[in-house]
Amino acid sequence: MTQSKAVHREGVSFESEGTRCAAWLYRPDDSTVTQTEHPPIVVMANGFGLPRRAGLPAIAERFAERGLAVLVFDYRSLGDSDGEPRNVVLPFGQISDWQAAVRFARTIDDVDGERLGVWGFSLGAGGALFAAANENVDAYVGQTPIFDGGRTLFYIVRQMGPVYGLRTTMAGLRDLAHKYTRRAPYYIPIWGDYPDELPALPTPGSEEGHEAVAGEDAHDEDVNRCAARAFLTFGLYRPIKKANDVECPTMIVEGANDQIAPGSAIEKTASRLNDVTWIAYDTDHFGAFFGELFEEVVERESTFFERHLLKAESSEASRPQTH
Repeated sequence: MTQSKAVHREGVSFESEGTRCAAWLYRPDDSTVTQTEHPPIVVMANGFGLPRRAGLPAIAERFAERGLAVLVFDYRSLGDSDGEPRNVVLPFGQISDWQAAVRFARTIDDVDGERLGVWGFSLGAGGALFAAANENVDAYVGQTPIFDGGRTLFYIVRQMGPVYGLRTTMAGLRDLAHKYTRRAPYYIPIWGDYPDELPALPTPGSEEGHEAVAGEDAHDEDVNRCAARAFLTFGLYRPIKKANDVECPTMIVEGANDQIAPGSAIEKTASRLNDVTWIAYDTDHFGAFFGELFEEVVERESTFFERHLLKAESSEASRPQTH
């Protein structure tokens, strides 16, 4: 994809618990920054195991075209970030990465870090919610968010059967044994054919959705794998518990046919948020990345950030809208 002439992108990095996280900083063209000399900034990160280059650049460019700076980062051990062993996807570690990214964004030259929003997809939307609760941000967007690890595991096992739950638990224990005997992680694919393979996300449509978002990286072993130990802590990962602490305006984009993120967790989380715009589309976990729906969703998200970061006035909360 050709980068917009109205957007400038540069490589930057920051540290999370002593490990370098790679990031891109998108800056709007000077002609698009009309409110103040320094633009506000949105911090973005991806879902379970996906690098920043999977689907996020197109969204970041749209935000930057509207006059926003954007920081898009890779979690530790993923993508272009440092961290060994590779592809260890631990949700609680990613919360630390989110907090480090937000704190770094506030220090960037020629950016107004006092006006800051967060955007996350899937598992990243949960991490972004933690950041919204803990880092005093000004706007939050979660796209097909995972807000409750326990409900998510139950939702997937209910679709795939109890044998799947048993196999992933055993894989997690096997990987944990590798960790404590100082061996390389026991990896499983993130997407693939179940039961021939044991993918982390096996539900119908997940393989096709991941491959479409990952693009040319879809079959790269460095992208489509994760250490199986993630299953042993995922059930304890509950961003929903932080919802009452979020004071900024929020937007939730739900897929009504989501095969990964359970709608019950989204509904319960939304009920705890003080100022929420909750929109449900007739699509699955990945549909908002493509085609006409991409155009509609990114326009709504851009307008939301523009309203709460570029303009002084804030909107009233709204109840769910179905499309």
